This record gives sequence, C-alpha cells and structure tokens, in this order.
Amino acid sequence: MKIGVNEVKETIKNIAKVIEENKEFLTELDANIGDADHGINMSKGFKAVIKKLNETNTESISEILKITGMTLVSNVGGASGPLYGTAFMKASMAIDKEFMDIYDLINMLKAALEGIKSRGKSQAGEKTMIDAIEPALNALVKSKDDGLIDEKALENMKNEALKGLEYTKSIVATKGRAAYLGERSIGHQDPGATSSYFMLNEIYKYFINNNKKAIYNE
Repeated sequence: MKIGVNEVKETIKNIAKVIEENKEFLTELDANIGDADHGINMSKGFKAVIKKLNETNTESISEILKITGMTLVSNVGGASGPLYGTAFMKASMAIDKEFMDIYDLINMLKAALEGIKSRGKSQAGEKTMIDAIEPALNALVKSKDDGLIDEKALENMKNEALKGLEYTKSIVATKGRAAYLGERSIGHQDPGATSSYFMLNEIYKYFINNNKKAIYNE
C-alpha cells in the first residue's frame, strides 16, 4: 500500500460527499439526543475544507491533514469542530513522508484517537465517536499483527466501526447534551459515531474500489 497526496485529497473529497449526502440523516440523529445540527455543521465544515484544498498546492500529506483539521475547527460548530479538527491535526503530526502505507494509517488513527480522547475528556463506552473509531483501530492493528493483507485489514477496520456504531444504540450517553437524557438516550445511535463510521468506510471504499493496486503490500 503506497498512498500519496492526490489519493489523500480524493479520499477527503469522498468523505465530504458522503457527509453532504447524509446531512439530513445526521441532523435527524442529532435531533433525537442533541442539538439537531450535526449534519448541518459537518456539511458546512467539509464544504470549507474542499474549497481550501482546491486552493492548496502541496505535496505534503501532513499539510493536507493539517489544513483539513484547522478548517474544521474554524467552520464546524458545537463539539464536532474541535474534536474532528483535533483528530485531523494530530494525524498530520504522525506522518512526515511523501507517501504513506497502512502502518502510517495506523499511527495516524492512533494519534487522532488520542487527540479526541484528550480534547473531549472521553473514553469508549460513553456513546461518542470513540465507540466507532477505537474498535476500528484495534481491528486494523490486530489484522496486521496477524499478517493479513491490507485489503482484509481495511475491511475489518470498517466492519468494526459499524459494530461500534450499532453498539451506541444500546448504551447510555454520558457526554455532551445527550447525557441530559440519561436512560432515554438508549435506542438512539450516536451521530458522531455515525459520521466517524462514514469517514472510515470512505477510506476503505476508496482504496478497495478506486485504487485496488495500492492496497496490497509491495
């Protein structure tokens, strides 16, 4: 797996597209347990990201991720802006190469997750985006430790993210506005975990469907 700036840019554009396509769905999920603005805010943020990336000429993966993170912080309201912004900015600090492989992706996701936990003062099991991201990362690490090819490792990553998303339906929210609902938050999936799953699934889909040669170890 050897991924460059253009592939990273294209993946972020695909993420922006799926966020826009699911804007109303994400907002509806947030209306059940939050401020009813997650989809609207995320759509606004990623539109700004794409505009900024289209104006940017760089061969640095790190710079692309940094720009994405800073733009999200500046344009996404509520908790999502600082959390996703921090995730992308921390990920940018974990890569300093012109091309990245799946081990770089692991390091970037680790940095992003640590950033989210630190910024949000949150852990797994609290009905947040962490409940999708952490199991996805763990699956990716285990898959490579077990010697699986990159294609299967990425598939396991997105499958565990989906399981984590589904898990949020069964637990009580203890963070953010949803925490005020207490037991009434059970039965509702977390909008942040949902948007996180969309992002991880787009990473999987891009490199499986559009860049198949890149996903195998060289």
